[in-house]
Amino acid sequence: MKKLTLKEFADQEGQVKAASKLGIRQSAISKALRLKRNIFVLVHPDGTTEAEEVKPFPTKKNEFPIQEV
Repeated sequence: MKKLTLKEFADQEGQVKAASKLGIRQSAISKALRLKRNIFVLVHPDGTTEAEEVKPFPTKKNEFPIQEV
């Protein structure tokens, strides 16, 4: 199995072909690259591909703001 960043995979395959292999639209690849999302593509020995995104946990956002009473 080979692990590449989304940028490396898109540079190798081209955005249209990379999107097709991942089952998504080219615009999703473009947006993910523009936003510099931390996405890795796994290329399996049989040629199948899958992608995963690595995000920090817990998120740094305060999803439930504290309200004063």
